[in-house]
Amino acid sequence: MPKKQLRFGHGFSVVMGNGRGQAATMVLGPGESEGGPDNRHRGSDQWLYVASGNGQAVVGGKTQKLTPGSLVLIERGITHEIRNSGRSPLRTLNFYVPPAFTGFGDESPRGRK
Repeated sequence: MPKKQLRFGHGFSVVMGNGRGQAATMVLGPGESEGGPDNRHRGSDQWLYVASGNGQAVVGGKTQKLTPGSLVLIERGITHEIRNSGRSPLRTLNFYVPPAFTGFGDESPRGRK
C-alpha cells in the first residue's frame, strides 16, 4: 500500500499516482492564480479539495468561492482557473481520474500517462 506524507510546497507538484488516478498538491500565494481561459484537462476529471486558505474557482465561466473544506469537481474538458483571494497561501489537494500528468509534471495528452 503506497503512502506519502504530504508537504505543501509553493506551486504545483504531482505527489502520487497509478494507472487509474493521480494526486497533486498546489500552493498559491496571495494574489496568485493558476489556469485560465485555455486551461482544461481533456481526458481527466479533477477533484480539488481546499486544505487551507481562501480563493475562487472559475469553472466553465462560473465563479465559486473556495474556503477550507471546499470540494470542487472540474469535469474533463471544462476550462478553469484557481485564484487565491486571501491573505495567506491557498493550499489544495487535487485528484485526477485518469492521471492527467506525466511523472515530470507535464500534462499528458488526453489525460494518459
